[in-house]
Amino acid sequence: MITGATSGFGRAITEAVLAAGDTVVAAGRRPAALDDLVEAHPDRLRAVELDVTDPARISAVVAEVALWYGRIDVLVNSAGMALIGAIEETSDRELRDLMEVHFFGPAALTRAVLPYMRRQESGAIVQITSMGGRMSFPGVGAYSATKFALEGFSEALAQEVAPFGIKTLIVEPGAFRTGLHGGGMRMTAANPAYDDIVGPSRAQQADFDGKQPGDPAKAAAAIIDALEADNTPLRLVLGNDAADAITGSLDQARDELTAWEKVSRGTDL
Repeated sequence: MITGATSGFGRAITEAVLAAGDTVVAAGRRPAALDDLVEAHPDRLRAVELDVTDPARISAVVAEVALWYGRIDVLVNSAGMALIGAIEETSDRELRDLMEVHFFGPAALTRAVLPYMRRQESGAIVQITSMGGRMSFPGVGAYSATKFALEGFSEALAQEVAPFGIKTLIVEPGAFRTGLHGGGMRMTAANPAYDDIVGPSRAQQADFDGKQPGDPAKAAAAIIDALEADNTPLRLVLGNDAADAITGSLDQARDELTAWEKVSRGTDL
C-alpha cells in the first residue's frame, strides 16, 4: 500500500514494485492520475482515493485492502508537500496543515496496518521523510519540524514492532526530480525582515523544478533493495546532497557535544 502514489516518489515506487511482480494498492487524492498504470496492470494494481488527512477514510481504506487481499505486507507513507518560510512568517494554519500530511496521516496509517502485520508476523513500514528530517536550515523550519516528528515516532516504532517480524525503514532523500519543488511547493507570506535570510531559498525554487539531481527511479530501486536486505537499515539516506548535508550535520553535532561534554557530565546530583 503506497500513499501519494500519483506522483513523485509514490509513483516511482509504485512503478518499481509493479515491475518486480508485486500487487499494489496505490492511494492518492486523484486516483485517475494512475489510469495508465491500472490499464497496464489491471490484475495487480488497484487505485484508491485517499486523503491522508482524513482519519475515517484511512481506517476504511486499510480495512478494504485487508478484505480484498487478506494481508498487507508493506506500507509506504509517501504523501507530501513542501513549505518555505521563516518561522515568524509561518502561520498556525500552515504549520498544522503540514503536520497533518507529514505526521498525523502517516501515524494513523501506521497504526491502522499494524494489527494485520502483527497477526501475519511480518511486514514493513516505509516512512519517506527527508534530509530535512535530520538537519535544518533557514526557511524550512516548519517542514523539518514535521519530518523530525515522523523520524522520532518511527525510531521508537522500529524497536516496538521488530519482535513481531516487522521492519521499519526511514528514507531521507535530498532533492529529487519529483513535483515537490513544483506543484507541491508552498510559500508563506514574506516578511521583508527575512529577505536576506530566507529570500535565497525562495528564489532558488523559481528555477529549481526539473533540475534536481536525484533520480526517483533509482531511489525506488534503492528502497526495494534495502527492504529485501537481511539487515535493513533504520535510515536510508538518498542523494549526494543529502549524504553531504547529513554527514556535515552529524560532524557538527559531535564536535559541539565534545566541546561541552564536561559541562554536560557535571550536572548530576
